[in-house]
Amino acid sequence: MDALAADRKRMVELLTDLNTSEGPRQSRVDGVTLLRATRSVKPVPVLYEPCLVIVAQGQKRFHLPDEVLTYDASRYLLLTVPVPADCETSVSQVGPFLGFAVRIDLTILGDLLLHLNAGRWPQPVSRPCVSATGTRVMAPAMEISLSNVTVRLLESLGSAGDAAVLGPQLVRELLYRALCGEGGAMLRDLLLRNESRAQIHRILQRMHVAYADPLDVVRLAHTAGMSPSALHLHFKAVTGTSPVQYLKTIRLHKARMLMVQESVGASLAAGRVGYESPSQFSREFKRLFGAPPADEAQRVRAAFGFIDEVSAATV
Repeated sequence: MDALAADRKRMVELLTDLNTSEGPRQSRVDGVTLLRATRSVKPVPVLYEPCLVIVAQGQKRFHLPDEVLTYDASRYLLLTVPVPADCETSVSQVGPFLGFAVRIDLTILGDLLLHLNAGRWPQPVSRPCVSATGTRVMAPAMEISLSNVTVRLLESLGSAGDAAVLGPQLVRELLYRALCGEGGAMLRDLLLRNESRAQIHRILQRMHVAYADPLDVVRLAHTAGMSPSALHLHFKAVTGTSPVQYLKTIRLHKARMLMVQESVGASLAAGRVGYESPSQFSREFKRLFGAPPADEAQRVRAAFGFIDEVSAATV
């Protein structure tokens, strides 16, 4: 058994013990979410935050408008911009889907860049890296250095003391290993991006906080120092969609989260996320999720034990 296979076997053992419930579950370390599924799930709309997802057993497929990324025990998912997509989960013949997600912390990335001169970054191994259009999402090959720290991070989650003391340092090491790998350039671009892209990221942050506010594209463009047409162009280059469609997706996912976690009705959820017309909300909700709001909320509650995979951040 080679080193990667041995690490993978150990990951399966650890994740089997750490997460016995269906769906995502927050671990003892902030920003680390455990993932489990005992049955395959057809493509469903998701909106993931920037994250790194490592799979120990099973497979996921990330459906973007122009391509599909597959990640499993041999490849991990690296996503640097909140991207709306469809995601499907496939369980293994030998057991449930098992994996975990780590939120990408820009503060940690920035600190790592301060400590290491850009010219001193190790060169990634020469392997093909599956990447999405616009380099918003990648599925780099798993490397032994990343696999090793993954095992140690999962081992720390079994103890409250280890998780508190070692967990944050192991998350930092994991992000460092990702920076040194095939997807490192995409991660570094988060901090070393040009002004136009930086403006788009600030707009994205604002949208995720003030999603219920009216969207004025002309005002957003003026604030960013762009024309409306330039804003659309740069926004689509980063997210793959328009500002209006992106905000609509955020609102619909937030509404689904409210209905699942707080058991609010569709009309109340619609109003709280910024919709003025409940009928328009219902039409757009069904168009995105393929089912009326009440039916979809019931499905998610049944599938994930009242935990919405989107609200659990990632995956």
